[in-house]
Amino acid sequence: MTVGIVFLGGAGTVTGSKYLVRHDGKCLMVDCGLFQGYKPLRLRNWSPLPVAPDQIDAVLLTHAHLDHSGYLPLLVREGFAGRVYTTRGTRDLCRILLPDSGHIQEEDAAFANRHGFSKHAPAMPLYTRQDALDCLHLLKAVEFGITFQPIPGWRATFSPAGHILGAASLLLEVAGRRILFSGDLGRPDDMIMNPPASAPMANTVLIESTYGDREHPAEDILAELGPALKRLASRGGVAVVPVFAVGRAQALLHAIHQLKQRGEVPKSLPVFLDSPMAVHTTHLFEHHAQDHRLDSKDSRALTHSATMITSSDESRALASRHGPMVILSASGMATGGRVLHHLAHYAGNHRNMIILTGYQAPGTRGATLASGAKSVRIHGREVELNAEVVQLKSASAHADARQILAWLRTMPQAPDQVYVVHGELGAADELRKRIKHELGWRAMVPEHGATWPT
Repeated sequence: MTVGIVFLGGAGTVTGSKYLVRHDGKCLMVDCGLFQGYKPLRLRNWSPLPVAPDQIDAVLLTHAHLDHSGYLPLLVREGFAGRVYTTRGTRDLCRILLPDSGHIQEEDAAFANRHGFSKHAPAMPLYTRQDALDCLHLLKAVEFGITFQPIPGWRATFSPAGHILGAASLLLEVAGRRILFSGDLGRPDDMIMNPPASAPMANTVLIESTYGDREHPAEDILAELGPALKRLASRGGVAVVPVFAVGRAQALLHAIHQLKQRGEVPKSLPVFLDSPMAVHTTHLFEHHAQDHRLDSKDSRALTHSATMITSSDESRALASRHGPMVILSASGMATGGRVLHHLAHYAGNHRNMIILTGYQAPGTRGATLASGAKSVRIHGREVELNAEVVQLKSASAHADARQILAWLRTMPQAPDQVYVVHGELGAADELRKRIKHELGWRAMVPEHGATWPT
């Protein structure tokens, strides 16, 4: 019997990664992500999967970002009861991210109900914090490089992918076929994270393409961020920085600390990290030293480079402070959470600044901010945008097109087939063309819901 892959997410879009691998009556899911961005994509989170959750034998996560792990609480609530295999870093991050995701959804639904701006009566969270807590006992950590059997006779091996703590590429061996899932590949020149390991031999490759149509600028994050914060400090403004709580928040903290040490930004510039998830993640860097480049001194410095805000009362109190100051707050695409309250409060003042630090998926508020719009809709009302919007081009934790191709070239031999996933259609198709013309390999961009053989 053939081995089939069903593309349940991450096909033609950069969110919702879910890949179902089927063979001989068995079923395994690689990644279990939430859809984000455009409303038609978000609505997919509420639609039932084409397979009953209790018919899935195991789940393997390449990393903890919610577009790869955030559907797991719902999958478990709907009946999945198998093992969820991860690396140690991914397990520890999921213990932070998933309950926080449920909590944010509950808070956002409650806020919508109090202020009456939801079309639903009442607005409901996709899942709750308790749903997330209920799924955590299924997580089983496996070390990098150790081959294990998620299903009897199926072999799987995680290898480092850079990107964030615990991020992995996954080699799955079933029925004589070797299927390689790149996961989200980090940059070989990342300021904090280690580079991805070389790619193993595989028959079939699923390669991410978030930055498949572009290359990162030569300048680094310090060269971009320093002048922006210097302008901000000189005019006494407030910078609101939507950050991904895992990875990007820590990279920004490290960069600001370095800029202060160099004297390029005033050491007196207050910095606040307003995200319980980001605060807890920052402390994890001391416990996962094998995943990143920072030495013990730099890891400790992360936790002292900002005032850590955890409670809602502390977060609200920031609004009574005067600038200059920098507020880093989740989420990175401004899709929910505390950062929305800060944007609503500060975006109307021309002295202030909004700093975007990574990829902004189409349909998100972050993409609206990046587009130069005059207003953005937050909590049911239009918020005027007078603050300076700065989009950092060098802060991405994803490999660019050139780096993705370089990683593919480390494979010992050409695969039979490459599926280009986890990218918007333009980026995915551009990478497909480069794989075909520069490497001479068969490559295609699968459609959502399609089933293809390995």
